[in-house]
Amino acid sequence: MLTIAFSPVYMYQLPQGHRFPMVKYELLPEQLLREGTVSENQFFLPRPLRNEDLIFTHTQQYLDILDNLTLTPKEIRNIGFPVRPELIQRGKVIASGTYQCALNALQYGVSMNIAGGTHHSFADRGEGFCIFNDVAIACNLLIKNHGFSKILILDLDVHQGNGTAKIFENTPEVFTFSIHGEKNYPTRKEKSNLDIGLPDKTEDAYYLSVLDENLKKTIDLCEPEIVFYNAGVDILKSDKLGRLSVSREGAKKREEMVFKTMKKNNIPVIAVMGGGYSEKLTDIIDAHANTYRVAQYLYF
Repeated sequence: MLTIAFSPVYMYQLPQGHRFPMVKYELLPEQLLREGTVSENQFFLPRPLRNEDLIFTHTQQYLDILDNLTLTPKEIRNIGFPVRPELIQRGKVIASGTYQCALNALQYGVSMNIAGGTHHSFADRGEGFCIFNDVAIACNLLIKNHGFSKILILDLDVHQGNGTAKIFENTPEVFTFSIHGEKNYPTRKEKSNLDIGLPDKTEDAYYLSVLDENLKKTIDLCEPEIVFYNAGVDILKSDKLGRLSVSREGAKKREEMVFKTMKKNNIPVIAVMGGGYSEKLTDIIDAHANTYRVAQYLYF
């Protein structure tokens, strides 16, 4: 069964300008249920992680600053939206969902989080709409609690996962692999184990050929026990922040390539949502929904 973590969104806590990108987290499950791709019993609401779990990834000082709401104006600007207690709590729920999805993927082959992919969060600070780094937290808990030694983070969001790369720069158990827009945010990239920066206006054929070649090589190289997949749809031509020119059909083919590769190699995979900022909300929802449609079709 495809299990899906769902974390409620506290949109009323955000100023008007921040509500548009957040509403997708509410509308996506509604779309998947309406079209019959999934059913209600496939969703679960995670419990928030404790600071004792987060400390393997984030510094005590950063956790204290968040819990006490003592961020400086600069730290708040770097995150990109007002930091409310509800959003901090939701971040802990999202991280818990990604971790629980990892445990579910071990049983079912795949599990997914309608949230997550908060890859701009560093150990000691947040950036780019990311407070906690959910994938990094889940990886560290798998290492600490379950003895994992070969984890692959496949980050296909259009933005490089700078926080993730920095967190794991000296962690041999985790291989970080990012395909992103070379000229896109962040201006200062960190060093992943494998970084591929794509030029502006990259279209389907080149994007998919680069992914195909390097995904196979990476799987052969690191022989991962589990894969975390950041399935951001900000690679679309319609995306306001993406700068690439991948079509919705091309993005769907990306999903097919990733999930088929993982299934063929019997590697459990966790998909997190990542970014998506197209002008039309319907474009965002449909592109994200394809990730779930493909996984449901191929695995179940």
